[in-house]
Amino acid sequence: MLIDVVAARPLEPYRIHLRFANGVEGDVDLEEMIEFRGVFEPLRDPERFREVSVHPEFGTIVWPNGADLDPDVLYATVTGEAIDVSGRPSVA
Repeated sequence: MLIDVVAARPLEPYRIHLRFANGVEGDVDLEEMIEFRGVFEPLRDPERFREVSVHPEFGTIVWPNGADLDPDVLYATVTGEAIDVSGRPSVA
């Protein structure tokens, strides 16, 4: 799939509004997606969470501490579409 995230706006609490390269937009509740452990632990602090940005080369959201999320997972969460893990091109 790999549709890049092109804009991200943090919402409260632990939600982010995303816009993708194809124009799709929606909110993601990261509290439901991740455990605030390891690299994600600092993001439990709302100030750190709001430091989210879009990495232009990776096409996904990142934080200054190196945490990031797969853009395919984010897109699937926003759209409700399944992620194709077969490696085969999808047929429309």
